Amino acid sequence: MEHLNQLYKRLGKMKSYKALFIVGPLFIMLIIPGCKKFIQIPPPITSTNAANVYTTDGDAAAVLTGIYTNLSNGGAGSPQLISMSEFLGLSADEFSLSNGTSNKSYIDYYHNVSDNNNANVTSDFWSNAYQIIYVSNAAIAGLTNNSSLTPAVDQQLLGEAKFMRAFCYFYLVNLYGDVPLTTTTSATVNARLSRTPVAQVYQQIVADLKDAQTLLSDQYLDGTILNPTSERTRPTKWAAAALLARVYLYTKDWKDAQTEASLVISNNGTYSLSSLNGVFLANSSEAIWQLQPVAYGTNTIDAVAFILPSTGVGPNNPISLSNSLINSFESNDQRLSNWVGNVIDSTGAVPVTEYYAYKYKVNAYGAPVTEYEMVLRLGEQFLIRAEAEAELGDFPDASADLNMIRTRAGLPNTTASSQSTLLTAIQNERRVELFSEWGHRWLDLKRTGTVDAVMSVATPIKGGTWITSHQLYPIANYELVNDPNLKQNPGY
Repeated sequence: MEHLNQLYKRLGKMKSYKALFIVGPLFIMLIIPGCKKFIQIPPPITSTNAANVYTTDGDAAAVLTGIYTNLSNGGAGSPQLISMSEFLGLSADEFSLSNGTSNKSYIDYYHNVSDNNNANVTSDFWSNAYQIIYVSNAAIAGLTNNSSLTPAVDQQLLGEAKFMRAFCYFYLVNLYGDVPLTTTTSATVNARLSRTPVAQVYQQIVADLKDAQTLLSDQYLDGTILNPTSERTRPTKWAAAALLARVYLYTKDWKDAQTEASLVISNNGTYSLSSLNGVFLANSSEAIWQLQPVAYGTNTIDAVAFILPSTGVGPNNPISLSNSLINSFESNDQRLSNWVGNVIDSTGAVPVTEYYAYKYKVNAYGAPVTEYEMVLRLGEQFLIRAEAEAELGDFPDASADLNMIRTRAGLPNTTASSQSTLLTAIQNERRVELFSEWGHRWLDLKRTGTVDAVMSVATPIKGGTWITSHQLYPIANYELVNDPNLKQNPGY
C-alpha cells in the first residue's frame, strides 16, 4: 500500500482542487495490493493510459476500492472526511477542548472562527471531497457504455461511483453552501468553475443516488465484485436508499424520506438494531455501510481520537464530551453507560470527571481488528422516518419509530403526542443517539434552524463569539486566488 500513500502525499501538495482535475490517469490508478482483506486484485498496472484501467474487472474495481481506502486512511487531528466526527463535533456543542492543545485546527473549529488563510484548517474537507469527486467522475466516464468488463461488475462499479459522488456533494453543500458542481474531468471546464446553488447540487445528488439504487447490488460484494461477502464495506442499493432518505429529510421532502427509510428498515433479513455494544462492531447487523481499517495496527480513527487515557485530557487527547451533551441524557439511558466512558482527572486542586465518546472501544495499537468505522446505520433510518412521519402528521407511527430507538436504550416510550413535542423529542433523541458520528449534531442544528439559538449560548462557553455566518466554513484563500469565479462565504 506504500505506493498508494506516496501518490496521495504527492497529490496533497497540489494546493487547489482544480489541480486535481488535470492529474489525469495517474490519479485514477489507485491500486492497493497490500490490502489483501479489503480487495483481491492483480498486481498494479504500469501504463498511464486511462483506458487500461477499465479493460479488466480487477483494475476497474481497484479504482473504487482506492476511494474507500483513501477515505479510511485519514488520521486524528487533521480535517479530512474520515475525521468529520471530530471537527464538526467541535464546531457544535458536543465536545469540550483541553486548554493545553496546540492544534490550531481543533482550536479554530471549536471557537467557530476557522481561518481561511490557514491551508491546514479549512481546506481538507473541501480538497478531500473534490479528490473523490474527480475519481468518481473519471470512473463514471470510463464505465459508461463499457463493453470490456463483465456487465455485472461494470454496473456495480458505476453505481458505486455515482454513490460516492453524491456522498461527497452532500457534505460539501452542508459544510460550505453553494459549491462548484462538476460531473466532468475536463481541465478546461473545471479550471474556472463558479459556485452552484445548493438546490441545484441537491438535484444532482438525488439523480446520482437514484441511479445508484438501480445499478448497485442488493448484496454485499467482495473485491472481485462477483461474489457475495459478509463484509459490509462496499455500498449496496440499501446504502443508496439510506443516503437518499437523509437527503430527502434535509430537503424537507418528507414523503420520499419516509419511503426511502422504509425500504431499508423493511429489509429485516439484512438489517436489525444491534445491542448497544454490538452496533459498532465490524459487520454488525445495524451496519448499512462501514469503512474497513487500512492503517496498520489501528481499528478506528474515532477510538484513537476520543478514548481518554486514565490521566484525562492532554495534548495528545484533548477532546472530551461537553457537559451540555452529558446533561441531555435522560436518567437510566443505557447509552450513557455503554457509549460514554469517564476518567477522574486528579491533577488539579479538585478532581474532575471527564467524559468521552466510547462507541468504539478498541484504541490499542496492534489489537485485533474487531471494529469498523460506521458511516450509515439502521438507527439513523428509524429517526429519519420518525421525523418525516411527524412532519406528515402521522403521529402514531412517528412515536413507534422513535420508541424503537428508546427501547434499545432502556428508556420508556415517549410521552410526546403533538407534532411540536414529537419533533422536539426526535431532535433530542438524534442528539444522544448519533453524537460523535459524522457531524450529525452540527448539521441538524443548521437544517432545523436552531443553530443560532444553541450556538449563541455554546460558543461563548467554548471561548469564542458566535457569528451566524460561521455556520458555513470558509473556502481557503488559495482556492479563491486560483479561480477568480469562486467567491468566499460571507463573514470571512
